[in-house]
Amino acid sequence: MAKHAFAVFTWFILLLSVPLAVLAKNIHVTPDDDLQASLNRVDDGDVVIIAAGEYIGNFIVNKRITVTGEVESVTGKIERVSGETGAVINANGIGHGIELRNSNITIQNLTINNWGSDLTEQNSGIYTDKKSTNITVQGNTLTGDGFGIWVQRSQNVLIKNNQVTGNAALRTSDRGNGIQLSMVTKALVEGNTVSETRDGLYVISSQDNELRNNTLHDLRFGVHYMYSHNNKVVNNFSYNARVGYALMSSRKLIVSGNRSLNTEDYGFLLNFITFSEISNNHIKDVWTKPENKVLGRDGKGLFIYNSGYNTIKYNTVDTAEIGIHLTAGSENVKVHGNNFINNPIQVKYVSNKRQEWSVDGIGNYWSNYLGWDLDGDGKGDTAFEPNDGIDKMVWEYPEAKVLLDSPAVLLLRWVQNQFPILKPGGVKDSNPLMTPSRTLTSDSATNGSLSNRAITNSVLTKNNEATDSL
Repeated sequence: MAKHAFAVFTWFILLLSVPLAVLAKNIHVTPDDDLQASLNRVDDGDVVIIAAGEYIGNFIVNKRITVTGEVESVTGKIERVSGETGAVINANGIGHGIELRNSNITIQNLTINNWGSDLTEQNSGIYTDKKSTNITVQGNTLTGDGFGIWVQRSQNVLIKNNQVTGNAALRTSDRGNGIQLSMVTKALVEGNTVSETRDGLYVISSQDNELRNNTLHDLRFGVHYMYSHNNKVVNNFSYNARVGYALMSSRKLIVSGNRSLNTEDYGFLLNFITFSEISNNHIKDVWTKPENKVLGRDGKGLFIYNSGYNTIKYNTVDTAEIGIHLTAGSENVKVHGNNFINNPIQVKYVSNKRQEWSVDGIGNYWSNYLGWDLDGDGKGDTAFEPNDGIDKMVWEYPEAKVLLDSPAVLLLRWVQNQFPILKPGGVKDSNPLMTPSRTLTSDSATNGSLSNRAITNSVLTKNNEATDSL
C-alpha cells in the first residue's frame, strides 16, 4: 500500500514538472461550431485554430490561450487560408469584436469587422481592460466604426503587423482611434497600418512604450501622445492628416526618424513637452487648404507651445507656410543641425527673450540665408536673424501686412539695422550652415507596406479633398 501511494505521489510530481506547452492542445473550430462554446471549453495554454469562414457575434476570451486564424505555408511563407478573408469575426454592429479577460493571450491572423460604433462604451474590434500582462495582437485585419485595438491597464504588450481601417463616411470626431493604449507599460506597437480612423496611434497615461515602423494616413492626428513619459516614437510615417504627430503633456520622449507628409495644420505639434529629443525627422508640405483658410491659420512644420528644455536637431522642414513656430514660454531649447527649406516664413518666435540657435558652433541650414562663407568652413560669416520688429508687429496685427512695402516700414527696417540696440529679442543663429545637414532622406524615411509611387499617388488624390474638422 505504501509503495502504491509513493508511486502515485511520484507520478503527480512528474506531471507537475511537465511544461504547459507539452500539455497544450490544438482546438480546431469551423463555422459549423459554436465559437464561444469552444473558447469556454479550452484550457490555459491551448491554441484555438479558426477555419476560414464567418463567425457572427461578440466573443470573449477568458483563458490564457492563443486564438489564430488558420494559416498554411505557401513557398515557405505563412499566409491566411482562402486568401484575403480567412477567418472572419463579424460583431453584427454592436459591442466588441473580441474582448480579452485574462493575461498571456495571443490574437492573430483574423479578420474582424462590423463592431459597435458607441465611443462612450469604447466599442472596439479587440478590447481589453483587465490589468493583463503578455498580450499579443498581430497579423489581424480590422475594419469598423469604433476603436480598432484598445488596450488598457496592461503591460508587456505586442501589437504588430495589423491593418486597421475606419469608416471614412463618418465625421472624424465620430470615429474611434485606430490603436489606443491607455495606462499601458512596456508595449511595442510595430509595423501596423492605420487609416481613416480619428487618430492613428493614441497613447495616454502610458509609460516605457515604443511606436516603431507604423504607416498612418488619412487621419486627424497620425500619432497622439497625452500624459505619457519615457516613450519612443521611431521611424513612423504619417501622411494626409491634419497633424502628423501631436505630442502633448509628456516628458522624456525620443522622437526620431519619423516622416510627416502633406499635413494641413502641423507636421509636429509639441504642447507642454519637456526634456525630450526631436531628431532626424522629415517634415514636408504643411499647408492649409484654401477652402479652410482663416486669419491666423497657417501650416506649421514644427509648432512648439509651452515646451522647454528640449533638443531639436537634424530635422528637415520643407515647404511649410511657417517652418518653426515657438510661443508661450518655449525657451531653453537647443536647436541645431536642422534644415529649413522653402518655407515662406522660416521662424515665428513670439517672445522678447533672445535665443541662440547653434550648439558647439553648429547652426542650422536656412534656404533664404544670403550671407557668404569667405573662409570656407561651411558656415556663414554673418549670423542669421530670421525675424525683426516688423515681423512681430505683423504677427500681432495681421492686417498690417498691406503696409509691408510702404516707405515707412522700409525706413523702420533700415533704422533697426543701423541701430541694433533698437532690435527686439528673437532668434539668432550665429553659425548658419551653407549647405543642408545630412538628415533623414525621403527613401529611408518611407517604411512599411506602401511604395513611394503609391504614396505619392495617394497624396495627389487626397490633396483635392477637404479634411473633416477637429
